[in-house]
Amino acid sequence: MTDALAVAPTDAAEPAEPNGHAQQTLDTAAASNLATTTKTAPQMQGITSRWLIRMLPWVHVSGGTYRVNRRLVYAVGGGRVSFADTTDGVRIIPPSLCEVPALAGLDEDDELLETLAVGFVAEEVAAGATIVEAGRPCDRFVVVAHGKAKRIGTGPYGEPTQLAVEAEGDYFGEEALGAPEGPWGYTAVAATGCTLLSLPLRELRLLVDRSSALQAQLRRYQDSAARPQTHKGEADIELTSSHPSEAPVAGTFADYDTDPREYQLSVAQTVLRVSTRVADLLNDPMDQVGQQLRLTIQALRERQEDEMVNNAEFGLLANVHRRHRIATRSGPPTPDDMDDLLCRRRSTRLFLAHPRAIAAFGRECSKRGIYPKPVEAHGEVVPAWRNVPILPCNKLPISEGRTSTILAMRTGEDDQGVVGLFQTGLPEEHEPGLNVRFMGVDEQAIVRYLVSAYYSVAVLVPDALGALDDVEVDHPGS
Repeated sequence: MTDALAVAPTDAAEPAEPNGHAQQTLDTAAASNLATTTKTAPQMQGITSRWLIRMLPWVHVSGGTYRVNRRLVYAVGGGRVSFADTTDGVRIIPPSLCEVPALAGLDEDDELLETLAVGFVAEEVAAGATIVEAGRPCDRFVVVAHGKAKRIGTGPYGEPTQLAVEAEGDYFGEEALGAPEGPWGYTAVAATGCTLLSLPLRELRLLVDRSSALQAQLRRYQDSAARPQTHKGEADIELTSSHPSEAPVAGTFADYDTDPREYQLSVAQTVLRVSTRVADLLNDPMDQVGQQLRLTIQALRERQEDEMVNNAEFGLLANVHRRHRIATRSGPPTPDDMDDLLCRRRSTRLFLAHPRAIAAFGRECSKRGIYPKPVEAHGEVVPAWRNVPILPCNKLPISEGRTSTILAMRTGEDDQGVVGLFQTGLPEEHEPGLNVRFMGVDEQAIVRYLVSAYYSVAVLVPDALGALDDVEVDHPGS
C-alpha cells in the first residue's frame, strides 16, 4: 500500500522544451489568444502621388458639358499620322491622314483616304543618309514611320543649323501639297535608321485630276492659307499704328470658331458590395464599409488620372498639337531638350514625366556637372528645371522601345492653360466630383453602393500643352 502511494522521484520526466529546458511560463502563442491585437487600416500598393490631379485647377461644369470657344483658326489638323504593321510591312492608317492640314477636310471620305494611303511607298534609310536635299525639286510628301529625321537649314552666315527633329508620325513636304512644284527649303537627314513612307506628288496630282472632292479640299486649304492670319493660324485682327494724324484707321473684328470643341464629363464607376453580416458583426474597431469605400475611391482616382493622361479622346497625350511636339536630339532627355520644350510656351507651370524619365534627365544633368535646384510644390520638395517642378506620373506609358514622353503645361482658365473638369454638388456627394449612392440590399444580404467619379481635362489653347517625345529612359549599356 505504501509502495503504491509513494511519491514519484523529483527528477521524473517533465515536458521538455525543444532546447532541453522545462517550460516554466505560459507560452506566448497561447497567451496571444487573450491579447488585444493592434491593427493597421488596409494598405494599398497602387496608391501614387497623383500629381496631375493635385496640380490642375478644377473647373465646375454645369450640365456636364464644357465648351472651349476660340478665335477662328484657319489651319486645322496638325496631329500625327498613325501606322499599322502588316505582313506586307508598315502601312498608313487612312483616317489619320486627316491630321495633315492640307487633307483635314476629308474625314468622311473613307474611299479617297484609302486610295491616298495605298499610294505611299515604303523605304528604309540608314542613319546619316540624306533623305531630301535643299534646292532640289520638292517631288514627294514624306512621313516618318519609324526612327528620327533632322531638318537642316542654313543660318544667317551660311552655317548649317538644325530646324527640327521629326519623329514617328511626323512629316515633311506638306508645303507642296496642292501647290506648284518648287524646291526643298531644307535638307532632311536620317538621325537614326528610318522607315519612311513617301507619296510622289505626281501620283497625288493624277488623283486630284480624278477626284473633285480632293480638288475642293486642296482649294479650301489654299484659300485659308492665303487669308490674313497670325503665326498661330488665327484669323488676323487688323490694327493701325505709328500713323500720321487723321490717317484712316483700319476696321476689324475678332472672328470666332463656329464649331467649338465641347468636352463631356467622363465617368469611372464601380459597384461596391459588402455583406451585411460583415458590416453588422465585424465593424469594431474599424468601419468595414468605410475601409472598403476608401480603397475603392483610391482605385477610382488612380483610374481617373490614367484616363486624363491616356484617353484617346480627351487625354493629354492625344491632345498635344503637332507644333508643340518635339523629339529628343539624341535619345535621353538633356537640358537642351528641356529648354526646347520650355521655350515653346509662356508661364509653364509644371513638367509631368515618368519616374524613369526623371531619373534619365538627372543622369544627363550629372554628366554635364549640372545640379538643378529643387523647388517646393504642395509642401513637398521635388526636382525642377529652370524653377519649374518636374513631377512624377507613372501613368505616362513606356513603349516597347523603352521610350516615354515628358509633358509641359501651363494651367488655369485665367492663363488659357490646361484645366481639370468636374461637377460639384452631386446627389450623395462624397468628395468633389465623386458620389456614393446606396443601391439597396439583395436577396443574399449584400448591400451595394454605386461609386462614381466624373471628370475630364481640357486644353484651352494649343500652346498650353507641349510634349517631348521619344525620351529614352534606360541607362546607357543597360
